[in-house]
Amino acid sequence: MKTKQLILGLFAAALTFTSCTDDEGVNFQPVPLGAYQNGILVTSEGNFSQGNALVSFISNDFSSIENGVFNNINNAPLGDTAQSISFYNEFAYIVLHGSDKVEVVKRYTFETVTTINTGFSNPRHMAFANGKAYVTNWGDGLDANDDFVAVIDLATNTVTSTITVGEGPEQIISLNNTLYISHKGGWSQGNIVSLINTTDNSVTTLNVGDRPDEMVLDSSNNIWLLCEGRPSYAAPETAGKLIKINTTDNTIINTIDFASTTDHPDELVFENGNLYYAMDDFIYKMEETATTLPTVSIINTATYTMAIKDGKLFTTDPVNYSDPGTLKVFDLSDNSEIQSITVGVNPGGIYFN
Repeated sequence: MKTKQLILGLFAAALTFTSCTDDEGVNFQPVPLGAYQNGILVTSEGNFSQGNALVSFISNDFSSIENGVFNNINNAPLGDTAQSISFYNEFAYIVLHGSDKVEVVKRYTFETVTTINTGFSNPRHMAFANGKAYVTNWGDGLDANDDFVAVIDLATNTVTSTITVGEGPEQIISLNNTLYISHKGGWSQGNIVSLINTTDNSVTTLNVGDRPDEMVLDSSNNIWLLCEGRPSYAAPETAGKLIKINTTDNTIINTIDFASTTDHPDELVFENGNLYYAMDDFIYKMEETATTLPTVSIINTATYTMAIKDGKLFTTDPVNYSDPGTLKVFDLSDNSEIQSITVGVNPGGIYFN
């Protein structure tokens, strides 16, 4: 690793020299921001309580792959259960669900900045508004009344307050001074979305379908919410739903029900006017203007998490949940698989840096 870092350092230094002159004067080559710029980051949860969470880096052209970038750069383990990564300016915030902490690193070099290790209880996901970060927390999974959103002052990287919310807050989106939080339910079964006004931290709720999880903004900045439905082990079993929320007045303007109580969709992404969701190892494509669900899938693959960028769909497969999993890449022009890359154990998040 030391050899690799030396080579990368020399390469970065070389790029700071100017290019050839022309009639307009001297052109300067852009200075790279770091070795982990222009690529894909994959968080792998690892095995629960074993502290073997990892972040992998894959260059955009797929020619460079490095597993364990935090560990390699900082000569230290990342922690237990890497839940998510969020970016703010030049920093990356890595939420460690099992370690009850957030690791703050420089997003393009992965050099550690600080560790925020107080004020969390089973943290999940993060969003930003007004110079603050907001982190969803499950609290004690056996206590339905201790769930909250931790508020981080980004100037000091400390938790300064908490906002009480319903059980099992999961995904979080920040838009127009409002935080939208899906309540999958933690160890239970949720059915609400919380809306937090970040000017006064007041909380209101929307009743939605069972087990709401993934949320995406569409081309009109409205939110599409995917509800998975109650599973068979949490009877009564219920079907999934796709719900569209008008973010101007925060009302539900469309609900599309899945056909069967055994239909439990998961994962949802959006690009160029189209929604993509996964169900039963199949991926489906639906136009945002559609009022009915597609009947034919476009891709057949196991999907633990999913992301999309520039006409490429990225999915992860945990394989057997104990050995390293894989990142798969599909070209949506013909839905063909173009890459399969080994990453860490239980890869659960895909991010573009």
